[in-house]
Amino acid sequence: VQLQASGGGLVQAGESLRLSCASSVTIFELNGIGWYRQVPGKERELVAELRISGRTNYGESAKGRFTISRAARNTAYLQMNNLRPDDTGVYYCKAEKLTGVGPQDYWGQGTLVTVSS
Repeated sequence: VQLQASGGGLVQAGESLRLSCASSVTIFELNGIGWYRQVPGKERELVAELRISGRTNYGESAKGRFTISRAARNTAYLQMNNLRPDDTGVYYCKAEKLTGVGPQDYWGQGTLVTVSS
């Protein structure tokens, strides 16, 4: 599985961004797809994920402001509204696929989001 993340950029606090994650397989072949954020010196943390069941999970800071969705057959979006400076970080797309040896995680390259105050 190959993932291509895009949509990051520099915005001001209160503005919005939409991140895209294009997968080399259809979303429906994946157990889940999601976004994680990493800042220097910290581990990657969950921002949002979408399970094959349609269930969504959000990190605490994303609740009420971010929405993960899927569009077309192989693209997932993360709509980020009312951005804050502490949303700054590198956002990574992750997919989970069930294989013959169990669930496997695949990561895309990161896309940088910078929110200025």
